[in-house]
Amino acid sequence: MKKQNSFMLLLSKIIAFKIRLLLRFRYKILVKGSEVFQNDSPVLILPNHQALIDPVILLSQIYRFSDATAVIAEKYYNMPVLQSLFKRWGAIRVSDLEKGNRDTQVLKVITRSVVKGFRRKKNIVLYPSGQIAGQGYEKIFNKKSAYHIVKKLPEDVRVIGVRITGLWGSIWSKARTGKSPDFFIQLLKGIFYVVANLFFFLPKRTITIEFEDLTSFAKSKALLGQKPFNSFLEDFYNLHGEESPLFLKHFFYSRELKRKLPGKIYGSAREAQYEALPNDTCNAQLDRSEKSAGTLL
Repeated sequence: MKKQNSFMLLLSKIIAFKIRLLLRFRYKILVKGSEVFQNDSPVLILPNHQALIDPVILLSQIYRFSDATAVIAEKYYNMPVLQSLFKRWGAIRVSDLEKGNRDTQVLKVITRSVVKGFRRKKNIVLYPSGQIAGQGYEKIFNKKSAYHIVKKLPEDVRVIGVRITGLWGSIWSKARTGKSPDFFIQLLKGIFYVVANLFFFLPKRTITIEFEDLTSFAKSKALLGQKPFNSFLEDFYNLHGEESPLFLKHFFYSRELKRKLPGKIYGSAREAQYEALPNDTCNAQLDRSEKSAGTLL
């Protein structure tokens, strides 16, 4: 299998190793199914998206076994400090649709760029949902990118599903405020928590990453259409059922946190249901939901 150029591969592995060391201060990460990377054929990696930090966690673990590049929202890709690195890394820049950017060419750009990457024998990470989850399970809604790409996959490309659990309720998820958190603000908070807990005493959150080869099932479902394909992925991601939020304390000497989910979570399945209702019915439903804020779907 043709790899990234040797310099970028070495640099990526070094960065991934350092990230894994840093993540150990907060997370206990369990990896299952890593044997899927023993095959030399290129792979399309399709993870669920619980929190803003999970791409960092996932890619740092993948580089233990193989290499990969990612599809990255333009607001992150265009950051002055990282843009040059992302470009040399071979990352694929796409419009940030969660913020309302309606680039009508985004699907064509993603599909063309990903297929081009496979011709170069790259492993590519793509998030089918296109946004972090708004509830304790994955919902893809009507997103099309993963479906269209799998339909056009070269014969030698495999599809690897990734099920990530344990991040719903973290500061990186929507479970705290109902909105997507700011990456750099949370990063600064994380650094502060590590220092405030004397580096080694920060309470740890357990994260499980499960890799599974979905090639034959994914390709056959794609032939049936977008809806069956997305439903298939959701069933895979939500195999263990809905996850309850874990609001883990940030200081080893403090009491356990007692929090509730916010009354409204942007991008959630509940919000989508309200938007589909008539205005009067929607307002009544919202009033009831605010009174029972914190109740899981």
